Order: sequence, then C-alpha cells, then structure tokens
Amino acid sequence: MSHTSYSLPIDDVIDSIKTSLRSHTRLVLAAPPGAGKTTRVPLALLDEDWAQSGKILMLEPRRIAARAAATRMAQTLGESVGETIGLRARLDVRTSKSTRIEVITEGIFTRMILDDPELSGISAVIFDEFHERSLDADLGLALALEAQEALREDLRILPMSATLDTQGLPAFLNAPLIQSDGRAHPVTTHYLGRNQNARLEDEVASAIRTALKDETGSILAFLPGAMEIKRTAERLDQIDDNILITPLFGGLTPQEQDAAISPPPKGKRKIVLATDIAESSLTIEDVRIVIDAGLARVPRYDPSINASRLETIRASRANADQRRGRAGRTEPGVCYRLWHEAETRGLPAFPSPEITNTDLSNLILDLARWGTHDPSTMRWLDAPPQGVWNASLVLLQKLGAINENGQPTPSGLKLSDLPLPPRLAAMVMGADKFDTIPLAAYIAALISERGLGGKSIDARERLAQFSNDKSGRARAIRDMANRWAKTANPSLKTNSHLNREEAGATIAQGFPDRIAKARPGKVGEFLMANGRAAQVDAADPLAREAWLAIAEITGGAATLRITLAAPISEAEARDIGREITEDIACFDPKLNRLTARRVTRIGAITLAQTPLSKPIGEVALKGLLASFEKDGIKLLPAQDAINSFSTRINFLNAQFGSDWPEDFSKIIHNRAEEWLAPLLENQRDFSKITDGKAIAAIKTLLDWQLISDMDRLAPSHWTTPTERSVSINYDTEKGPTVSVKAQEFFGLSQHPFIANGQVPLTLELLSPAQRPIAMTKDITAFWSGGYQDMRKDMRGRYPKHDWPEDPANAKPQRGVKRKPHP
Repeated sequence: MSHTSYSLPIDDVIDSIKTSLRSHTRLVLAAPPGAGKTTRVPLALLDEDWAQSGKILMLEPRRIAARAAATRMAQTLGESVGETIGLRARLDVRTSKSTRIEVITEGIFTRMILDDPELSGISAVIFDEFHERSLDADLGLALALEAQEALREDLRILPMSATLDTQGLPAFLNAPLIQSDGRAHPVTTHYLGRNQNARLEDEVASAIRTALKDETGSILAFLPGAMEIKRTAERLDQIDDNILITPLFGGLTPQEQDAAISPPPKGKRKIVLATDIAESSLTIEDVRIVIDAGLARVPRYDPSINASRLETIRASRANADQRRGRAGRTEPGVCYRLWHEAETRGLPAFPSPEITNTDLSNLILDLARWGTHDPSTMRWLDAPPQGVWNASLVLLQKLGAINENGQPTPSGLKLSDLPLPPRLAAMVMGADKFDTIPLAAYIAALISERGLGGKSIDARERLAQFSNDKSGRARAIRDMANRWAKTANPSLKTNSHLNREEAGATIAQGFPDRIAKARPGKVGEFLMANGRAAQVDAADPLAREAWLAIAEITGGAATLRITLAAPISEAEARDIGREITEDIACFDPKLNRLTARRVTRIGAITLAQTPLSKPIGEVALKGLLASFEKDGIKLLPAQDAINSFSTRINFLNAQFGSDWPEDFSKIIHNRAEEWLAPLLENQRDFSKITDGKAIAAIKTLLDWQLISDMDRLAPSHWTTPTERSVSINYDTEKGPTVSVKAQEFFGLSQHPFIANGQVPLTLELLSPAQRPIAMTKDITAFWSGGYQDMRKDMRGRYPKHDWPEDPANAKPQRGVKRKPHP
C-alpha cells in the first residue's frame, strides 16, 4: 500500500529494500540528501509481514531532526504525531497504543535497549544519518548487533546514510548494500577563498550580500557555532525588510527551529544561518543558495581536563558535499564556498567517528550495565581508543562509579538511572549529602540544555535567571530537572526554593578535579586540582574569589577559560576534593641527594608543606623512582652499560622481528618498578647501581631463552687478531661496529659476522692518533683495494708504525713497529 502521492528518488529502490529485508535481517542503504529515505523508507516497511510483530524504531542524531521526520511522516498519513507515527525525545514524547513507527533520538535508544535487551515489541531498528557516526549511534549499533545475535534473530537492522564509506559498513555487517543515486538538480559551485585577517562573520555576510544580489531564492549559510551565527546576524541587521533572517542551532526552542525550516511568506526571501545540524535529514523550504564557511565544531577529548571540549576544525569533503547538495533539492542551485578550490583535495574524506576522539565515561557506564567492562568483547566499526578508555576509567573511579576492577559500584549503577552524563549524574546524586538535589538538577539542566539563564559565568546568577524564566521551554526544562531530582531521591518533597549559595559545593560533586584555587598575585587566574590553569576576566566578580568549583571550561591546550563556575569555601574544597597529606621525596641531581617534605594537597593544589629530615624507606624509594620517571637512565652510573644493552636488543628486534622486544629503552623506563626498585631499597641515591647490578636486573625483563641467545646472536664484544676484547657499538647507522687502530686488524683474512652469520661487522680502522681513516664490511676486498691507497698516505704521516704490503698475512700490532735487533 502506498502512503504517498508524489515521487522521490528513493522510490526507485523501495521494492529492492523490501525484498532484501524479507530474506536478510541486516541491510545498508546509501542515499544522498533529498532522496527521501528518512520519510519514505519507514512508511514503506509498515505493511511487511515481519513488521506486524512490533514497532519500527528510527533513530535520529538530533531532537530537531527527530521532530521534523515524525511530523513529515504524520502529515503524509494525514495524522498528527502520536498516532501511527510516534516521537520520543527529551522534552517531547508523543506516542499512543496505535503507534507503529517511533522516531527517537539515539541516546534514548541506548536506554531502551539497556532496559530491555530483547527489544520486546520492536521489529526493526533504523539508524538514520548513520554517516554522522555519533558515539550513541556506534554504541547503539554494537548493542543491537549483540541483541540480534544472542536474543533476537528476527530483528531487522537498517543503517541509512547520505555519505557512507559503502565498502566498510556492509562488510562489517555482512549485509547487502542498496544505493539510491537520487535525482538532485545541478549545483554551480563558486570558490570565494577566505581572507584570514578578516573575521569569519564579515566574510560570510559579504558572501550572503553577493548571493542576494546575483541570485534568486532563499539562502542557507553554514557556520561552526551559535556565536558565529549571532554575530553574522548582527552584520546583516540593516538588510532589506523583505528578507527574513532565522538562526538554526541546537539551543533554540522548537518554535524557533520551526521558523527556520518553514517556507518564507509569499514575496519574501529567507536567510537561514545554521550549524551542521542542517546538513542532512532536515528539509529547509525554498533554499537554492548555500554559503559554506567550511568549518565544523566538534567535541575533542582533552586528557588534561579529563573531558571533551569543543574544537573548530575544517569540514570534511563528505560534509561539504552534503552542504552543497542542499542547494539542489528542488531546482538548480548555487553554492559559495569560502575556500579555494585547490584546498578541497586536502580536506579529510569523511569526518572522524566521535568514538575515536571524545570522552568515553558514559560509554563505559552503559557497557557496565550491559554486562561488560572489556570493550574488546563487543563488535565495533571503530573500537574505542585504549588511552581515552583508561583515562575515562580513572574519572569514573574518582566519581565512585566503578571499582578498581572496572566493574560498576552500586552508586555507579544508580548514576545510570539518570539520563545524564556521569559527571552530571554524580553531581545530582552526590548533592543528597548537602540536601541540594533540586539545585544540582537545575545546574545539570543549565549545562545539558544550552541557551538558558543568560550569559553570566557565575552559576548563581544563571540559576536565578533560569528559575524566573517564564518561557515554555524554560518551564519544560525545569519540569524535567524536577523529574531528575525525584529519580535521585524518590522521597524528595517539592521545594521551589533553591539556595543558590550552595552551587559551588554542588558543582564540585561532579567536577572534583575542577576544584580551583586562586593563584596569588594573579587576579582571575586559578589552578585546578587536575593541574591545569584556568582563568576568568579580571573584571569579573568571580576573579576575586579564593576558591571556585568549575563546571564548564573552554579554550585550547595553552589557555582554558572558565565559562560556568561558582565560589566554594576552602572547607568544602578540602572535603569534596579529598584532601590528602603525604610525605614526598625528590632527588636533586645537582646535589646528588634526596630532599623531602610533608605536603597537604587537593590533587595538584598544594595547601601546606613542611620540610622533613633525611627520607628513608618507602618515601625515599618513591622519590628515587619518581626522579627516574622524570629524568631516566642519565641519573644512573650504569647509564652507558644500559644503553649498550638496549641497542643490542633493538638490533635483534630489527634483525629477527617480534620475538625480540621493540624499543627496549622504553621498556626499561616504563618497567622501572620491576627491575630498579629492588636495587634502590634502603638507598638515598643512585650511586650503588653498578653496571653488573643494572644489567642483571634488566635481564629479568626478558625471557630466559632470549637471554641465552643474546650473546650468541649479538655479542657485546669482539676479539681482535691481537686477542684484545673490544666492545661492539650497536647504536649507529653503520650497523654493529668495532673501532680499533688499523694495525690490530693485520692478519685478519676473513671478515667477521654476527647474528648467525647474517650481518657483517662494520670494521672502522683508526689512525695511530685514533681518528677514523677507513671503514669496511668486507676486509678481504679492502686489503687488496682501498688499503693500498691508505697505506701510501699513512706511511708518510706515521713512519714509526707498520704499514705492510700484505696486511692479511702480517702480524697484528698494538703499538709502534719494533726495531730489529743489532
């Protein structure tokens, strides 16, 4: 049964999609923007036999896209959202007993499948806009695949994408691929370049004015964020009255978003200033001109603050193509790009999957609820990076959400009851200690829902404005926050009064690593417990506070700016930040001795310290190991012997492969507690670490068979024809090398080899003055060739030394030639 009266490009492959899903439970659909996949495919599947057993879920990456898709499909059926077509998103749930297609946001799907791994009453899961590769989409797919394989063989899984690496995903899923080429109208592309000395907003506004003058129709301009959108709108403030300017980004009300995507009144043109949320699943009426700044703002994990922060990057070629495609949906269009055409080749082909560069603490908790704390047991299109995984584990341990074995604690499982990131959930749950759960829930709402409470950095002022905001959106979000508070403490009584002065202590519950102390003499500069510095403008009232709890920060690696914080007392900071007192020793290489002090601190914030007398025992050992961690083997008398041993291992790795450790010097450094700590017991410096002790200890890092083979394959010394043992230098580009005076090589008729006869030693011949005069890897050829020229030169320079015509058969010598007896 057809649910539509007009054709779209996707219609050409609808029958193929149906046929494929009758015989396969997995399918990948690739179709460009505007093909109609979002609104046509779910409706087309409603009448399939397999779909009669349950709802079809369609996942969208954003609430605005979910709402638009549900609205469009409901209109196609002549119904309202909440009937056949349902919607489930934060602040907007419309479903009924008659709902058969439910459009949901990706995060909500994660909670659904964690609560019900069998997905009871669900016949299919469609991942729309999967090319965006959000963290929730990747996790949702991994969970759905596991549910399908273990519990629901009949479950249909259908990722749909506008720009997809069409080889990777079908192969990963072992699924057929159906492609819809679409019938997009041609788009003329103009490359305007970019003046790097001009502000982005000025460049975009200039391009818009050019397009208004040269072209007809409405304009969609892509900018990286809300601030750039607002500044661009300001620069267009005096434009023609017949032109509407509407913003489109995530923090707007549904009404404001609807204004952006709806057609302009008759006789008017529209300029939509949008972030990348307008790239794909949204249809914006009347647009035939696209202005692309070529930028995107994405979360990037910053290990120094143990969180993700937004970073502005160049958009990928796939993003740029999607944006351009918006201009040709209904008629031939025009795209203005703010870069040079040659730069397009240097753009990345696709955006990086979010899972590869974002905070993973929420993912870890979700997997813990699923029953696994090892990501390698799951099927990932791109696996979570181990380094970020480990750092996120540390954060969750600080929040008390997981134990040292990576398993969720009772409080950690309770955190996952709240639809919030772990930090915010910990803040709400931890606020019970201060009887401030409603306050914590309001602060969580301010952080998770943008554009509320004004622009003040002070959380107390933002809370005051948010509490008094009479708008429908603010009321809905306050209701949501109250539900979070009830989840945290079901016995909580409704209390409209919030003690905003408790904001600092409340924030610190979820951000203990961002408790910050003012730096003496530097107004507005603070040191956080995590060791990073952060600042506010010196004119801001918070700049003169002694202590802050920081909820939000922004900026780059060098400078972090505080964007939301509240004062906290020192007593609260000491309590929540888990103040510790410890004895710390530090080795001074210049004085060659340990110094020690007793330190009271909150993370990297030192509260007090006093000097200690001579450190001994565990304190001394920790101090010496910490110094070794910082400065390495240069602190040890056995430095040369250790370096020589390491280069032999590295040579064997290069020669024989992975049986031998790679970069052994790094292993020595990283595993110091295993080999060095026993040598430093009851010591106060490194003076007793002799060559023999060091090498014997380092050998414990190797398998016994490797130790047995090492001297045979890569000997430390070679015996010269004068029967002198000389060291082999493995740390050289020339290969393993011995360097001795030329006279000591006399009598050597066969070239020496090592590594089972595979590698010739490099023989470096020295003059009597110990300067290199020749080098060879074939001594036999050298004696009959290059030596003869060297001999002519050396006989005149060093007449007291022997330079025989036949060195291969001459007697080797260590010193000058002996005078014959009279």
